[in-house]
Amino acid sequence: MAEATKVGIIGCGNISDIYFQNLQKYETTEVVACADLFLERAREKAAKWNVPKACSPEELLSDPDVKIVVNLTIPIAHAEVSQMAVEAGKSSHCEKPLTITREDGKRLLATARDKGVRIGAAPDTFMGAGIQTCRELLDSGAIGEPVACTAFMVCHGHESWHPDPEFYYKLGGGPMFDMGPYYLTALVNLLGPVKRVTGSTRITFPERRITSEPKRGQVIKVDVPTHIAGVMDFQSGAIGTIIQSFDVWHHRLPCIEIYGTEGSMQVPDPNGFGGPVRIRKQGDSDWQDVEITRPYAENSRGIGVADMACAISSGRKHRASGDLAYHVLDLMHAFHDASDEGRHILVQSTCERPAPMPVSGENGKLD
Repeated sequence: MAEATKVGIIGCGNISDIYFQNLQKYETTEVVACADLFLERAREKAAKWNVPKACSPEELLSDPDVKIVVNLTIPIAHAEVSQMAVEAGKSSHCEKPLTITREDGKRLLATARDKGVRIGAAPDTFMGAGIQTCRELLDSGAIGEPVACTAFMVCHGHESWHPDPEFYYKLGGGPMFDMGPYYLTALVNLLGPVKRVTGSTRITFPERRITSEPKRGQVIKVDVPTHIAGVMDFQSGAIGTIIQSFDVWHHRLPCIEIYGTEGSMQVPDPNGFGGPVRIRKQGDSDWQDVEITRPYAENSRGIGVADMACAISSGRKHRASGDLAYHVLDLMHAFHDASDEGRHILVQSTCERPAPMPVSGENGKLD
């Protein structure tokens, strides 16, 4: 077996634990350093997960042993940290979104090409067992030709549970930039890239009161749309409807459904890795559960990093790619642009559908 690729993590906040856990578990990756603006936070994670080195971001970026930087900083810092990583000659896998602006995303991808390194980004949930089972069914024609899809993520925001929720309502936040990447990445994986969108947006509650600890009672000024409704025209011909909202108290909407010429499919929550997957064909009296046929049904965040490590070794394309992440970023902006400008937006970016995951391939061994 090839030697594990050495990984450094920048950003030791709320989401980092699952990355530490999985990247130490996968046989293709080894976390050798972690960093944070608050050094004590990095030291705590290093002690918890037996990481050899806790340091500043600058020190991690200058470490010649680190080949992939996992960027888990807050969204507004994604572009700067990933840009520094690729300029240091390291591949970078970033939490979602790839960057805040299209311009930063384009610059990051161009620099990575010039430096001969790779860009990847979350979410990698589309690589999990549930959505990969859906991909296999669609590719085999289980519901015929896809005609349309729906995607819904509606809740009443994160201030009731998140310990530090302000950034969800600032530039780079909102339901589309926070949760939209899961839904859009899953749909592009299943149906291919999008060529045209339109949409409408609003801010329903200009201020939000935090009810979680430790900031209970503090008021957040909302700077970004918190309810977005959009329509997508896929290059394949399918038409999609999406709603992403922090303004809804209760609902009975599905996560994702795909409607084909011969039946319909219920796709599991794209914020997770498992099932259930259900199909109902023409003439069926009810929905039928489908056996999950692929690995990674458990919380496998970081599998995109493991896949990048395998791809670097073999020379193939990695699945959670920069081109995919940029296309999703472009789509998210396009929904907002369409609402602001009152028109359809022709999407300038595109990408390839990621290759399906192998039927086997446990512990991050994906070649």
